[in-house]
Amino acid sequence: MSVLDVLQERGYIQQMTHEEEIRELLEKEKITFYIGFDPTADSLHVGHFLQIMVMSHMQKAGHRPIVLIGGGTAMVGDPSGRTDMRKMMTKEEIDRNAEAFKKQMQRLIDFSDGKAIMANNADWLLDLNYIEFLRDIGVHFSVNRMLTAECFKSRLERGLSFLEFNYMLMQAYDFLELNRRYNCVMQMGGDDQWSNIIAGIELIRKKEGKQAYGMTFTLLTTSEGKKMGKTEKGAIWLDPNKTSPYEFYQYWRNIADADVEKALALLTFLPMDEVRRLGALKDKEINEAKKILAYEVTKLIHGEEEAIKAQKAAEALFESGGDLDNVPSVTVSSDVFGKKILDVLFEAKIIPSKSEGRRLVQQGGLYINNEKVESIDEYIKDEMIKDNSILIRKGKKEYHRLVIKE
Repeated sequence: MSVLDVLQERGYIQQMTHEEEIRELLEKEKITFYIGFDPTADSLHVGHFLQIMVMSHMQKAGHRPIVLIGGGTAMVGDPSGRTDMRKMMTKEEIDRNAEAFKKQMQRLIDFSDGKAIMANNADWLLDLNYIEFLRDIGVHFSVNRMLTAECFKSRLERGLSFLEFNYMLMQAYDFLELNRRYNCVMQMGGDDQWSNIIAGIELIRKKEGKQAYGMTFTLLTTSEGKKMGKTEKGAIWLDPNKTSPYEFYQYWRNIADADVEKALALLTFLPMDEVRRLGALKDKEINEAKKILAYEVTKLIHGEEEAIKAQKAAEALFESGGDLDNVPSVTVSSDVFGKKILDVLFEAKIIPSKSEGRRLVQQGGLYINNEKVESIDEYIKDEMIKDNSILIRKGKKEYHRLVIKE
């Protein structure tokens, strides 16, 4: 199968320009393509995971990815898919975040010997002369046409700053610059980037007289249309210090039955015959598919050792037997005896607030050693300690251990 067939069969592709030309190009040549990453956080999250998988499939087929860090554009803010302006970053923050991204991507992308490139658009955007840029690049853009783009239309009622209006020009210029520097002929990105990708393709045609291509892939959403990778705590991060491998594993272990096949197709390298077989399982059997999904995605992001630890921790909690050492734990001093449970959990950061703790108790969602906490005034008792720790459960599936320091 060609890489285009692989991407289509697994459900990545949403839109593309010049499909027949792209098919012929990918089968006959080894191309350079790019995907842009916004460096406004110090870790990638599950939404980026899908983009990394696309790059990995393309690289396995012999094509060269460019990871473009938006160091210049992050100083402006991308209005795509947003109703407010993004925070502006310092150069030091951007460089630090870019380094963290590269470290996380290296499990799936080979950067050795120029097989993949990490570039930063600050290298060409920050030193631009504004008048020259307007004369050279701005002259090729129609304001009327720009205003029809989805990324701008959604902002017009609430107000779109001129700063952000420049974003499409800068992203198009990125594609032109990468084409000139690395012979990059394709931009890939989420479906919300379609207008910006088209702008870059047209700019390359006007400035260089060359054909370039664009492809967007599906956003990672649930069967209900909500973004995947969101929890009550916030985003599911790829950094183990922000989302532990156990929490990461548990997220995938607990996704809705209807989302299993899609996640297996997009976020693992399992053969599609196996993906379809697992996705077709029903009732209790679908849990086996969820375990495989959780293990496979955790292995890709955190490595096999952490995936096995997370798997064993889950088995210890849900299937009776096994080692609880891998369950997320917080060490507390032995003076917790006689303190209110909610006070202890708040201090240990297991609950974000005491009001949230009260709500959990009132809704029957807080358990100590699998015994429901009946009162918000209940306190820690000596008999709750088992193997020098207390097992806390929030809701149906979120576990923590309170380890008592002697």
